[in-house]
Amino acid sequence: MYYKLYIDSVFILQMTSNLYLLSLAGQILKCTATHKRIWMGAAIGASMICVAILVPIGTVGIRIFVSTVPVSICMMRVAFRISHGKKLIRGSLVMAGCGFFLGSIMIWILNRLRMVLRGNVSLLITLVTGYLSYRVLFKIVALIRQKREDCMRTVSIHVPEMQSELRVQALLDTGNHLTDPISGAPVCLISSKLASQIRSGFRPEKYHVIPFRSVGKDNGILNAYELPELIIEEQEQTVRKEHVIVAICDTGISEESVYQMILHPRLLED
Repeated sequence: MYYKLYIDSVFILQMTSNLYLLSLAGQILKCTATHKRIWMGAAIGASMICVAILVPIGTVGIRIFVSTVPVSICMMRVAFRISHGKKLIRGSLVMAGCGFFLGSIMIWILNRLRMVLRGNVSLLITLVTGYLSYRVLFKIVALIRQKREDCMRTVSIHVPEMQSELRVQALLDTGNHLTDPISGAPVCLISSKLASQIRSGFRPEKYHVIPFRSVGKDNGILNAYELPELIIEEQEQTVRKEHVIVAICDTGISEESVYQMILHPRLLED
């Protein structure tokens, strides 16, 4: 039993797949590349696979499997100009993972198409299926990346009540669900260092006691105060919030940290 392979079809399929894998790997690794370099990397990878198939040593499957790592390393090197060994290996593993999920989605779609078409699937249908699979996987990667960036997003905070100009970096924590137990208003966390800097802006008559629970501590009480106004700046967006409750957190926010405040996400949603 033998299989007939058309090398031109193999090259087209491999190059198309390489384009998708390089695009997905670039999104995950946050690497940038020009269209020319991505196309060049994809073409070199496809050519190397075709050469590996033509080498008369072992079976075709073994040849392709053995050449996978060197091919992916060469593509990453050409497309993203990565020269560090560990980064190249990591990029190769990311590409391998993307290839696994991309192939799984393609197989799922092709199996359903075969039930409808009742015959061998043409090259064109395979390419269309590959594109649809790529778009699905690209959307999933983009959503995961966006969610991850939202969890680590920082914004600039300005306290107008202060006599002198004071701007600090705040971490937007989507996992911060701390609220005032009476009013249900969102509560932001600030370090002791920042609290000492903006203490003159606190309203003593608006003192709050905020109960909380955290990892490593079953429960506790935070001293909180109200700021008359807070200005949140993020890129071109400016949000003004009045009567913002801030709780002083003695632990959890290092004084050497880049951010001195953990912002409640509701302040940007409302």
